[in-house]
Amino acid sequence: MGNVTLRARLQANPVPDEVVSSEAELLILVDDEDRELGYRSKAGCHDGAGLLHRAFSLFVFNSSGDVLLQRRAPEKRLWPLYWSNSCCSHPRQGEDMSDATQRRLFQELRIRSELNFLYKFQYSAPFGVAGTERELCWVYAGISDDRVRANRTEVSDWRFVHPEQLDHELNSTPERFTPWFQLEWPEVRARFFAPLTRDGLRVASMAPQPTSGAGATGTGGP
Repeated sequence: MGNVTLRARLQANPVPDEVVSSEAELLILVDDEDRELGYRSKAGCHDGAGLLHRAFSLFVFNSSGDVLLQRRAPEKRLWPLYWSNSCCSHPRQGEDMSDATQRRLFQELRIRSELNFLYKFQYSAPFGVAGTERELCWVYAGISDDRVRANRTEVSDWRFVHPEQLDHELNSTPERFTPWFQLEWPEVRARFFAPLTRDGLRVASMAPQPTSGAGATGTGGP
């Protein structure tokens, strides 16, 4: 009886989603070779033309081969309510990439995945007067069949989509998607995506070729 009462209370008054990011958090400034130069607040990294900083993008597939997309929360400073890849964020001062990717994946979606590093690249994309993303971005892919429980302070919606359907959407309505995702998906799709096996997502160990997308410029890296 007690458990039923508690469940009813939680449904009527759900626990607020945890706030997991701040404009004041310190991000890692880097040069074109991804060497650390220092630290700056997230707000400072995004102001004006932007400062080059380290970031990551995650692509999570389910065991059927569909890729998880998220729609960014309306409170986001840059690209609110745009569709994007499964999860994207930044390592913080003193944090390595493996810890940062697992932290953020769980904070945003409450899922776990063994992530495979694919490649990294640099891009710059302005969002009107609100600021600019200028990132040296590490791209990862992995598999998870965990139940998604989105953090509404970061994610307004989410869905799994088949790669062919995603190709169609990106070709027909690219304006619905973030610029970094438009740069990344063709590389993940054409060079790293392979049929799923019971051993997980197989990825190729080849360097990507540069691509470009609407509203952004990018260069490939090792």
